[in-house]
Amino acid sequence: MKPTTLAIAGLGAIGLEVARRVDAGEIDGLALTAVAARDTAKAQRSLAAFRCAPRLVPLEGLAEAADVVVECVPAARFLAAAEPPIRLGRILMPLSVGALLGHMHLVDLARETGARIVVPSGAILGLDAVRAVAEGNVHSVRLITRKPPAGLDGAPLLVEKGISLEGLSGPLLVFSGTAREAAKGFPANLNVSVALSLAGVGPDRTEVEVWADPAVTQNTHTILVRSDSSNLTMTIENTPSAGNPRTGVITALSVVAALRRLTSPLVIGT
Repeated sequence: MKPTTLAIAGLGAIGLEVARRVDAGEIDGLALTAVAARDTAKAQRSLAAFRCAPRLVPLEGLAEAADVVVECVPAARFLAAAEPPIRLGRILMPLSVGALLGHMHLVDLARETGARIVVPSGAILGLDAVRAVAEGNVHSVRLITRKPPAGLDGAPLLVEKGISLEGLSGPLLVFSGTAREAAKGFPANLNVSVALSLAGVGPDRTEVEVWADPAVTQNTHTILVRSDSSNLTMTIENTPSAGNPRTGVITALSVVAALRRLTSPLVIGT
């Protein structure tokens, strides 16, 4: 059978790892055909060792080169990466899920063109269970995130409020609010809160706490859900990526798992 073709927007810590695994043939029925990167010279060096190097194309041209586009670019470039595949009826797999909240017209556009938006779990857990309980009556959903200070460094909300995490000696609550507010204040750190909210009760009913904690070495997320069908308490501790401490090693693996679901004859989970 003809393989499903893949394009990747962004060759940072996540995009490059996904590209390497697909090029190595780890996902049956999937072929990497194109990538887009801000630093083309660096991208060419990274792709030099690939078995079958994909084409390096402009961001806006990715959708013309593949059936599936994985988006892992800075939030400011989200629309440029996301809109073309939706217009062409492709499958879009976005990592900048927080940016999707500001462009929900893409969901309506996908309905018109036959495109699909498939959001990987990323660095969070239990979205299958959250989706299931959301079919019934959910009373509350709460996310508590704890990260090493370096994992929150440069977040717009911290810069805006003049909150310094340098020399922090104990845990500090730096944010408490909704998932929608968290996505604006921490666009590179809390895409997990938006994924959780879209799986459950929405971005305005999902409560979020963010702690900077010098005592933790892993990005930790705890989900508390209360519903008529089940009460859920789940915690995940993610090893930060060496290339980007704002995200975890599991994020790239989650994308690989989500891509595998697209081509596998057996799919497990809700």
